[in-house]
Amino acid sequence: MTARLPLVVDWDGTVTERDTLHMVVEEFGDVDVFRALEAEIGRLSLDEVIATEMATVVTPVPEVVAWLSERVRVRPGLAELVAAHDPLIVSAGFHELIDPILVREGVTARVVANHVAQADGGWRASFRPGPVCTVCGERCKRADVVGLDAFAYVGDGVSDRCVSLAAERVFARAGLAEWLAARGVPFEPFGDLHDVLAAL
Repeated sequence: MTARLPLVVDWDGTVTERDTLHMVVEEFGDVDVFRALEAEIGRLSLDEVIATEMATVVTPVPEVVAWLSERVRVRPGLAELVAAHDPLIVSAGFHELIDPILVREGVTARVVANHVAQADGGWRASFRPGPVCTVCGERCKRADVVGLDAFAYVGDGVSDRCVSLAAERVFARAGLAEWLAARGVPFEPFGDLHDVLAAL
């Protein structure tokens, strides 16, 4: 019998139906800055883009968390996937926005994410330390899977690109699926987390 691969899962747009950072900026931040910066990913690092977008938010963090908690929807199958596979959730987002949603869902999961705090003039993002990746040149999620010889990865977006290339098995949707397909990299599409659970 083949050993089960450790499972690593993205948060925004993967566990959640919509990217919560996008939701926050659209409701509380500067959408024009957001649109301009999203086009700069690649020239600017993802951390630089996220930090600048979050700096346009001046609403207190607890107020934003309360707003998100009423609106964020997670993909069906999260609780079952966590119970069956104890995935490591890795996110370019923030514990302060992720942890309350997991509590709301009654799910206890391992999470690696960044932090955000209120500051004069806008939110201040603090990013977990990590080396610059020799593959993509950024401080990417590969640092979060050091020590895993082989793993399955589930993701949807820009922050998932580099780490997905290191995975033994990839489940992808949306932008990540398009990016992988354009490069001829095999992946398995998914609609919700029940799909991932069934495939595993």
